[in-house]
Amino acid sequence: MKPQSTLKSIHLPDGRVITIETGLMARQADGAVLVSMGDTRLLATVVSAKEAKEDGDFMPLTVDYQEKFASTGKIPGSFQRREGRLSDYEVLISRLIDRALRPLFPEDYHADTQVQVTLFSSDAEILPDALAGLAASAALAVSNVPFNGPISEVRVARIDGEFVINPSRSALEMADMDLMVAATLENVMMVEGEAKECSEQDLAQAILVAHNAIKDQCRVQLELRAAVGATPRAYLHERSDDKLRHAVESFCYDKVYNVAKSGAPKHERSAGFRQVLEDFIASLGEGAEVDKFLVKKYFHDVEYSAMRNMILDEERRLDGRRLDEVRPIWCEAGFLPATHGSALFTRGETQSLTSVTLGSKEDEQMIDGAVISGYNNFLLHYNFPSFSTGETRPNRGPGRREVGHGNLAMRALKQVLPPQEECPYTIRIVSDILESNGSSSMATVCAGTLALMDAGIQIKGPVSGIAMGLITDGDRFKVLSDILGDEDHLGDMDFKLTGTSKGITACQMDIKIDGLPYEVLLKALTQASAGRAHILGEMNKALSQPREDYRPHVPRITQITIDREFIGAIIGPGGKIIQEIQRETASTISIEEKGEQGIVQIYTADKAGMDKAVARIRGIAAKPEMGAVYSGKVKSIMPFGAFVEFMPGKDGLLHISEIRWERIETMDGVFTEGQEIQVKLVEVDPKTGKFRLSAKALLPRPEGMPERGPRPDRGPRPDRGPRPERGPRPEGGESRAEQQDGTEGDA
Repeated sequence: MKPQSTLKSIHLPDGRVITIETGLMARQADGAVLVSMGDTRLLATVVSAKEAKEDGDFMPLTVDYQEKFASTGKIPGSFQRREGRLSDYEVLISRLIDRALRPLFPEDYHADTQVQVTLFSSDAEILPDALAGLAASAALAVSNVPFNGPISEVRVARIDGEFVINPSRSALEMADMDLMVAATLENVMMVEGEAKECSEQDLAQAILVAHNAIKDQCRVQLELRAAVGATPRAYLHERSDDKLRHAVESFCYDKVYNVAKSGAPKHERSAGFRQVLEDFIASLGEGAEVDKFLVKKYFHDVEYSAMRNMILDEERRLDGRRLDEVRPIWCEAGFLPATHGSALFTRGETQSLTSVTLGSKEDEQMIDGAVISGYNNFLLHYNFPSFSTGETRPNRGPGRREVGHGNLAMRALKQVLPPQEECPYTIRIVSDILESNGSSSMATVCAGTLALMDAGIQIKGPVSGIAMGLITDGDRFKVLSDILGDEDHLGDMDFKLTGTSKGITACQMDIKIDGLPYEVLLKALTQASAGRAHILGEMNKALSQPREDYRPHVPRITQITIDREFIGAIIGPGGKIIQEIQRETASTISIEEKGEQGIVQIYTADKAGMDKAVARIRGIAAKPEMGAVYSGKVKSIMPFGAFVEFMPGKDGLLHISEIRWERIETMDGVFTEGQEIQVKLVEVDPKTGKFRLSAKALLPRPEGMPERGPRPDRGPRPDRGPRPERGPRPEGGESRAEQQDGTEGDA
């Protein structure tokens, strides 16, 4: 018997419908919903532990988004032929959901909580990432897990000058802005996306359009919650000691405030804070029982209050800067001589060493996902080793943070890359963070720009990036430019913006409080624009435009467009021809079919080899031109003439009458097979496509030899009646036409 369920619908402006259904599936989870749109089906579940672990001071939230290969009718390509660890694409969507949900759980709720969103059916034209946040929030809404939502996420794209909510996959390809926005009914919580150098005003307008759509989705979730009668569970996950809290505040606040005002570097400042804490514990007396967990918790609260009050009251920051001041910058392009391109970028106590490597089409990344598959020729990898913050931890490979930061920098730089036709390389950028005290992803963008220009990539314009922060207290707020790590940790916002002098190329905003007023958003965008311009000016001192050419040791790549019909001739039977060219020219050759054309890429470190490979391929793919002169090779000799290969793979008949002006009675001794001769293409049979060649056309006419004029018109042939039957031809006999034309030799 089918279980009873509750269903609500959301109507998008273009008439499409999203449904949310609960009570039908995964009923042992604390909350579960099935979100549907077209043929897409997403199941979202939430489970939270009944109790928190002892002395927890944060919420252990895990968010996983996964796409089942069966959702698109695929079998996984892995060795096990089953879904494995999350792909980078799935990790990025998991992060989008996590960053929107996390700030809205109560600060004193510390139970292990897991949110899982699974794509079980996928519509080819519906992008599931735009529905994942809605599904996760709806699952929380129908559960008893304490949550100050609901929220929803939508994609907003600008297509032909109009903002569209959750556009189709094909329509998104024409967009010049692509943003994911998360919000509650009242406030924006998260923004991430890319644009083709849009203005600050356009970005703000896109966020407003998205928020209006989100409000409707939040109201439907509240209706669903009321329909199922969900109420938050009771919990007590924190213990307190008011007397101890007061003692920590009284002893530590002024001392912490003074350390914060000192403007000391990161490690000195941290040491000063630790000393204050140790002095407080010592003040309790030797042998006194100390609840270290609560002391550290209350001391952190003191740090939080002191830093924020200093900024709000004095407009003074931890390192002594003004609110809109960017840290000192120094950078150098071409720092690593053996790489194809490199740069070292330092801003304050954050430093990125970035390299660029240029490869062939064979180096492209193959993407084999449930929904997304294909090839990627622009890669950006971000590494964050423990020594960058003076810490020790095992190196377990890139985590979700590294994947997210690298993706943001990649989206920022990809907007300024030249077209594939102008730069056919596969490009890999690697950013190694050597120091970190905030904004390391923005340092990656700046270093990546310099490294690309150092490599000779003709980008449309340099890109700089800045991270903006926010401190709020009721009606008061202060926007901070180029935030430190502590200002990120103790502040209310991390808003990263990248762009050229013409406009914004990417953004990422996370709000740690309950939303961001529009007034604050505009202030942050305006202040960020000035900061980006300053950083760009400092970068220009190192390198202001791309180098005119690639470095000498950079392998060269040439791209040739040919007619599709010649692809087979270049490859040859069993790949014989292309392998021969690669072997003889020490090159790597790849061929891709695009419509009626073939795209041939030749990649080699040797210019002579490149020239030879290009000549071979152009020769194979060239079309014969009437009247053109060719250097041909005699392939075979017949009684009526010779077949000459005048272009790779193309033979033509050089008739015995076209060899010399003098009459030749026999082909004996005229040519030898393999002999090279000059010929002229004089005719292409329109029916058979056969080629007729002439050698005598290249020779001077003997003196006194009359030119043969056109045959006089003899008028219509009189009707002679039917031709008499001649009977069978004697075996082995040839017609005169066959003797002269050699039709048995197909050119």
